[in-house]
Amino acid sequence: MTARNLYDLFRSHFPQDPDALFLEVPDGQSVPYAALDGETGRLAALLDGLGVAAGDRVVVQVDKSPTAVLLYLACLRLGAVYVPLNTAYTADEVAYFLGDAGPRVFVCRPQDAERAQAVAAAAGVAHVLTLAADGGGTLAAGAAGLAPLDVVAERSCDDVAAILYTSGTTGRSKGAMLTLENLASNAQTLHALWGWVPGDVQLHALPIFHVHGLFVALHCALLNGSTTIFLPGFDPARVTGLLPRATVFMGVPTFYTRLLDHPDFGAGACASMRLFLAGSAPLLAETFDAFTARTGHRIVERYGMTETGMITSNPYAGGERVAGTVGYPLPDVIARVADGDGHELPRGETGVLEVKGPNVFKGYWNMPEKTAEEFRRDGFFITGDMATMAEDGRVTIVGRAKDLVISGGYNVYPKEIELLIDEVPGVRESAVVGLPHPDFGEGVTAVVVRDGGAGTEVDEAAILAALDGHLAKFKQPKRVFFVDELPRNTMGKVQKNELRTRYADTYRR
Repeated sequence: MTARNLYDLFRSHFPQDPDALFLEVPDGQSVPYAALDGETGRLAALLDGLGVAAGDRVVVQVDKSPTAVLLYLACLRLGAVYVPLNTAYTADEVAYFLGDAGPRVFVCRPQDAERAQAVAAAAGVAHVLTLAADGGGTLAAGAAGLAPLDVVAERSCDDVAAILYTSGTTGRSKGAMLTLENLASNAQTLHALWGWVPGDVQLHALPIFHVHGLFVALHCALLNGSTTIFLPGFDPARVTGLLPRATVFMGVPTFYTRLLDHPDFGAGACASMRLFLAGSAPLLAETFDAFTARTGHRIVERYGMTETGMITSNPYAGGERVAGTVGYPLPDVIARVADGDGHELPRGETGVLEVKGPNVFKGYWNMPEKTAEEFRRDGFFITGDMATMAEDGRVTIVGRAKDLVISGGYNVYPKEIELLIDEVPGVRESAVVGLPHPDFGEGVTAVVVRDGGAGTEVDEAAILAALDGHLAKFKQPKRVFFVDELPRNTMGKVQKNELRTRYADTYRR
């Protein structure tokens, strides 16, 4: 990153036309590029007045809105660390995040304010502000009368710009520290690789609390000076109606399966489209083929992680987009398939994908030991995903070494759910797996052994009721099955592969 601040890098690409829109919000307040300096400056002035300085964390759990994007950009200007949270997280989960991140400010939805005040007070957070989906709340009200702070903090490439929490295999979430260099290098590489051109218009239906919607999509648009049609969420009818005005669309596989289910979606809606991208979860070959047959467009599947941003991509130009593969390592990324000791395997063999590059995160917040465990001595990050690499370098993800479920594009670690299920009266033990699901890629599924005690005939409803309010909805099992005992190997380890096979057809259409 050659600019002194990531915001400065974006600003150097703003269009000269003062009326050019950054965010076009159907049925809402759009944001022109000409307003970005003033609006982000006012929000920066508000945060500055609350004592937020470079390196301080700002935790944000709000609905998708233009003001939420402006708040992120204001944090970049100040050098503050932006910490977005999924709105599905419960009070119990938020309490952990606040205690771990130690933010100066917590921004929440107005309807969550009472709960947030209590949780924030317990965590020692100095200030709680609110932001509604329509832009209302104490955040906007507090900034409205302020003079814009005409400062862009001088930052170094290694400074942390954001912390994104990803679920932990032991039930404790880990905060991935992403630096300014991580974000800038990935954005510049993807902008070039995917052939962004003047006049591109992006249709945005992703959430903005994770890498895909916040960094990959919006950073590319900012570097291109493009307009982004900014939707509050994904609705197949609305997306189908707006696609004729767009050239770029990024989605999770669930978006594409639901578009294919919509009767009005077809080649006509895609006539102006240049690029469809898929990520955050595996894209089934059957979805890829059906989409191509319906529209004539071959989806570009790419692969990345919270800790790394994007790692690989199928070609936009100059190569074939192959269903079931995630393409080639990005130009500035080194990737290898290795054995359990980090020794590179011959091409074509299956092992763990390991990567190195400017996109790879700095480490886990407050977890130096965990950080050390995830890196090899030669600097390669261990992704935990099982992969093969062809002779020409094309990568295919074949499974996961870590016990991870990806449901609707969100990472779910079974241990976090199992710990809560095992506490339910009447449960002896449990195992949580991901099963093929037509909409979500994988459906979170629990297999439970009852303890057999008198009066403890726990059922599916009881398990789900016990989890409600303690886990985000996307983590909660879609089904619960009961067995007399869990399958185990000779060492006593639960054989989750056997459970996946036994219940594989649970969500088949």
